Amino acid sequence: MGTWRNVSLAVTAAAVLTLTTACGQDSGDGSAGARSVGSPAAAGGGGEGYGYGDDKAAAPRRAGQLAARDDAGLGEVVTDSAGMTLYRFDKDTAKPPASRCDGDCAKTWPPVPADAATAVPGTDPSAVGSVTRADGSRQLTLGGRPLYRFARDTEAGDVKGQGVGGTWFAAAPDGGKAAPGARDARRPAASGAPAALPGMSVRKDPELGEIVVDSRGRTVYRFTKDSAWPMKSACTGACLTTWPAVPPVPKEKTVGIRQKGYVVHHRPDGVKQQAVDCWPLYTFSGDTKAGDTNGQGVGGTWYAVSPRGGLVGAPR
Repeated sequence: MGTWRNVSLAVTAAAVLTLTTACGQDSGDGSAGARSVGSPAAAGGGGEGYGYGDDKAAAPRRAGQLAARDDAGLGEVVTDSAGMTLYRFDKDTAKPPASRCDGDCAKTWPPVPADAATAVPGTDPSAVGSVTRADGSRQLTLGGRPLYRFARDTEAGDVKGQGVGGTWFAAAPDGGKAAPGARDARRPAASGAPAALPGMSVRKDPELGEIVVDSRGRTVYRFTKDSAWPMKSACTGACLTTWPAVPPVPKEKTVGIRQKGYVVHHRPDGVKQQAVDCWPLYTFSGDTKAGDTNGQGVGGTWYAVSPRGGLVGAPR
């Protein structure tokens, strides 16, 4: 009897631990891992069907808040709000914008709908536009280039479409082709700033002390109206334009960040948001360069984040 009771207690404890790790979010998972650059040969051929004409077309999904993710092999890559890589096609044109991917091609490379997409924070919003496709639908453009997803990218961070057929490439924040070092040419780092940073790391701010920053050196914030158990964000709709959700960052791409409760928050609006200690994370659109802390204390509800996920400088 005693043995059975011990086993039962152990199972219960394991269940509690699992729930705690999931931050009260049934669909929560660990952070999304970045994928290495896919080989064009492995991904498929370069003909008009690209080898995947029989694949089912993915249901159109809005891009939402665009983000820039640092890929080890490609530099800055544009993703949608779910962290999925967005691509451009060399046979398209930007001036004027035109898409030349239809039929089976569009099954393999689903066009990104133009509805309600928001520019990568810190980039020119006017670079985001749309083009009317042959079927009458509106496709998102960046720098005039139509944007697509790749049907065989199944997780945030996948870049399996890179280089397919020598014509498909991950998009950079200005609509160009993602390439190592391209970010520095487009937007030089501030004087004294490191050339490259991990996906998330810790910076010593002269006024706030140790705070979390993203891969571009921007301050990461928490919203006091959010909750960690259950994990929930009170920042929705227009709020996300001002306070973009931090996209998923693999654990191995962090330095000095607490790993307990380091999970991806699957928001009801479809956005995937990184959380530390089960608290959803954001950046601030008013921070225009590395080191800015303009979001600190805004409305008495927004504060920088400590390496353990706590609020920095919030009233006790």
